[in-house]
Amino acid sequence: MNYLIAVLSDRIQAEAADLALEREGINGTILGRGYKSADEFGLIDPKEKAKTQVKLMAIWLVPFGFFAGFTFSLITGLDTFAWAGEIGNHVVGGILGAGSGAMGSVFVGGGVGLFEGGGDDLLYRNRLDAGKYLIVVQGSEMLTRQATRILRQFNPENIQGYAESN
Repeated sequence: MNYLIAVLSDRIQAEAADLALEREGINGTILGRGYKSADEFGLIDPKEKAKTQVKLMAIWLVPFGFFAGFTFSLITGLDTFAWAGEIGNHVVGGILGAGSGAMGSVFVGGGVGLFEGGGDDLLYRNRLDAGKYLIVVQGSEMLTRQATRILRQFNPENIQGYAESN
C-alpha cells in the first residue's frame, strides 16, 4: 500500500483539492480542524510510542540488572559499602544494577525520542497544530502518482509519498 500526504495551507484549498481528487475517482482523507484528527487517522505520537517501548524494556531490564548487580557483588566479595554489612553490600549492588537496567531501558527502548522527538508523524502533527490541512491518499503506486499530479495544481506546502514496508 502506498500513501501520499499533501500539506495545504487552508481549509478552502484542502476542500478544493479533495473535490478534484473525487472527480477523478480518487478517495482522499482530509485531516485538520473540522475533519479527522491525527489520532483518528492513526498518526502515532512518537512520545507515546517511546514511553511504551521504555516501559516494555524496563519490565525485564530492571530485574535483570538487580540480579546481575547482586550476583556481581556476591561473586567478587567486594566490601564497597562497609556501613551496609555483607548482605547489605549485595543488596546495594543489586539496587545499583537495577538502576543501570532502568537507564538502559531509556537508552535502548527509545527514550531519546521522549526528548528529541522525530519522525514524519511529528512533523505532520505540528502542521496540523499550526492550522494546516493534510490530504492523505492511500492506494496503488499508479493511484498515488495520479493523485500527485492533481494535488500539485494546488501548490501544496509539502507533498510526500510513502511505500508501506512489509
